[in-house]
Amino acid sequence: MKQKRVTIRDHHAESALFGRRVFVSLIIVVIAFGVLFTNMYHLQVVDHQSFQTRSNDNRIKVVPLAPNRGLIYDRRGRILAENRPVMSLEVTPEKVQNLDQTLSALQQLLEIDQETIDEFHESRRRERRFNQIILLDRLTEQQAARFAVRQHEFPGVSIEARLVRHYPYGEAITHALGYVAKINRNDLTKLRGEDKQANYAATRVIGKLGIERYYEELLHGTIGYQQVEVDIHGRNIRTLSVEPPIPGQDLHLELDVELQQYAFDLLGNDRGSIILMDPRDGAIRAMVSKPSYDPNWFAQGISFAQYQSLLNSHHSPLLNRSTQGGYPPASTVKPQLAVLGLEQGTITPTTQIWDPGWFQIDGVDHRYRDWLAWGHGWVNVTDAIVESCDTFYYDLALKLGIDTIHDDMIRYGFGARTGIDIAEESAAVMPSRGWKRARFNQPWYAGETVSIGIGQSYWTTTPIQLAVGTSVLVNKGERPVPRLLHAIQEGEVVLPAVVENREPVTLTNPRNWDVALRAMNLTVSSIKGTAHSSFRDAAYTSGGKTGTAQVRSIGQEEEYNAEEIDERYRDNAMYVGYAPAEDPELVVVIAVENTIGGGGSVAAPMARKLLDFYFEQEQRYAQQ
Repeated sequence: MKQKRVTIRDHHAESALFGRRVFVSLIIVVIAFGVLFTNMYHLQVVDHQSFQTRSNDNRIKVVPLAPNRGLIYDRRGRILAENRPVMSLEVTPEKVQNLDQTLSALQQLLEIDQETIDEFHESRRRERRFNQIILLDRLTEQQAARFAVRQHEFPGVSIEARLVRHYPYGEAITHALGYVAKINRNDLTKLRGEDKQANYAATRVIGKLGIERYYEELLHGTIGYQQVEVDIHGRNIRTLSVEPPIPGQDLHLELDVELQQYAFDLLGNDRGSIILMDPRDGAIRAMVSKPSYDPNWFAQGISFAQYQSLLNSHHSPLLNRSTQGGYPPASTVKPQLAVLGLEQGTITPTTQIWDPGWFQIDGVDHRYRDWLAWGHGWVNVTDAIVESCDTFYYDLALKLGIDTIHDDMIRYGFGARTGIDIAEESAAVMPSRGWKRARFNQPWYAGETVSIGIGQSYWTTTPIQLAVGTSVLVNKGERPVPRLLHAIQEGEVVLPAVVENREPVTLTNPRNWDVALRAMNLTVSSIKGTAHSSFRDAAYTSGGKTGTAQVRSIGQEEEYNAEEIDERYRDNAMYVGYAPAEDPELVVVIAVENTIGGGGSVAAPMARKLLDFYFEQEQRYAQQ
């Protein structure tokens, strides 16, 4: 049997192989540690700042802070819009074990309606679980007391204090002041389009109408921020720094709230508008539209039932009649038409026509009736204003023509927005041939021009336009831009509002102004004047013009009897006036809808009471 051959081991070769393997392994280890240390150097030295910032983003949260909204005052410093502290009931869903059971118990305890519960669930879907969500926007004292006694039963539910907008004078000033309400999707879209959404990150409400909307940017202020440390779930641990918000600027208006309230009460249950304006600079002393509504409904969260009651009312309380109401101006524009006739040479101060109580176009059977059935007899331009003779203006309008009337009346501001500092304004209608062709695709007829002569037909104006048009007369051409703003206040700095004027109405013969103004003065002072009985024994001089506007045409043989027809078809009572007559400091415009009685019997007495109140008030404050 053969024996296996024994191989003799080469220890030298094995040692060399082992040495090579150890060397290669050492190189690999050195390279690995080199890469590791290189990465550590980049992470901790080169990229330290970047990772530090990213770490802070995970640890530090920036919380926006809403600024306090600016306050609004009247001309004598009385507050019209303020921020009042209120208590709200807020829920943090993460801290509530059984949310449905908690809501049910709160609903029973605090008498919360189902609509409020549904709104809470809608808000909860938009918020994170650890954020506080408002359940009740405004707690009453009774509700707060009930909850405080049993608060220990509701972990995760708390009472929080915050500021809400409040309007002390309620509906009396709504259409001038406007209101704030919750920011909706349309508001957010608009803010994004204007790149302002960041400034509203902590704001719940925004100006919707009136002054609140027009001066939103000034009133809102600038957002602030606070840096807070949060845990991995986003909960606040501690506050690191605070950049306080900048409050909105305060506004001082030209409105006199005493006069505003008096005018509002004076309208009673009637629908209509009252405007009192300083013709010298366009300052609005009072601007009433009625019916109205309480702006606090919107500021504090209007209910569905409340909103529907406003939308469905046939009296249209949401309409600002002072700037959006389209009224036929009726006889209130006769002075402007008289000035036009004198300027054109169509009439002179002594031109007379015979008024039998009606007017007729040659070759046409239809008779256009005067308000005085038996007529005024021989009348000139002054008589026609004082006694409000329709026949004189039927004739004048037909001779002037619609194109001439249109081109001149737009110089007074008719048919265009006045520029008042609220967004809700209508241009109304100053008709022309082109307007009718574009609107109805029909030609203009001579009979329509006749009706234009007494402020009827398609001609409509807003009360604010009438205030401007009357101011042009008393200013003898100067056309002010009406404004509600008196000054802007930021801290101790008060910046007065800019007083603007549009292009003036110039005449080739300025004495034609005097003819119209003298006639308006006589309308009040002459025994024949249509406003004489209302201003008898007044302690001041004044001028004015009454008007009675038809809202429905009357047939040739039909007799108008306000007491026998439906209220919506009754005439509107109109009045424009000013005082004192020598140097007017106040223009008054009144439009009362669907009344029993015309401008002389309904609107003019209101104007007398308003002017009495104004001058007595001015005297009282002057003596203080």
